Amino acid sequence: MPTREKKLMFGAAFLTSVLSFVIICVVLGTQRWISSTIYFSQSNSSTSVTIIYGLFSGTCASKIDAGVQFSGGSFQVAELVNSSRKGINVTIIVLLGFTFTNAVSNPYQTFLGPIGVYTWNAIGGFFTLIVMILFAVNVQGNNLSVELATKCASIQQNHTGSKHNYDYSYWILLLHILFSCATIVIIIFYSCARYTKKKEQERPIENASKDVILF
Repeated sequence: MPTREKKLMFGAAFLTSVLSFVIICVVLGTQRWISSTIYFSQSNSSTSVTIIYGLFSGTCASKIDAGVQFSGGSFQVAELVNSSRKGINVTIIVLLGFTFTNAVSNPYQTFLGPIGVYTWNAIGGFFTLIVMILFAVNVQGNNLSVELATKCASIQQNHTGSKHNYDYSYWILLLHILFSCATIVIIIFYSCARYTKKKEQERPIENASKDVILF
């Protein structure tokens, strides 16, 4: 029968893994990664386009300098971006897909034993960090929001500035990293406690006299 300590440890590890899985589901299922306002101007007119999008789809709305707002409707990210930006987006989706494995099974555990738990959770947390960096690079460095705003609102004016606000679908990825680290810490604590208990059980035999052992 598993001990109470073992039940608590593995129950906590299971909970953090499930929470990690739920977070990835929310991240992939919601399209609130970022809200960007892109400013355009030409001659005596200026226009601002506000877009809210995620990995798959988003919405946009434009406003001219007179204050009149026009709804641009929704769009599919993959249909409006070029190959380089689309490649980064696909990479992000693939990396997030790998993290699903952690909540269901551990593919390395069979080959590496308990070390596999640390390995896969470390890889999942690292992949999540890479996802956050890649998305920020795609927005800030590759001007992803500018391209989406230009094509969604059919703007022919010159781009003059941008303002980006990363939304909850992006920031909750930090929770996934936290839960991955928490799972590792819990398993380490259990392994240390198990090792200590094993040593305590062996100590009476080590301290026993040879006569007692022979008898």
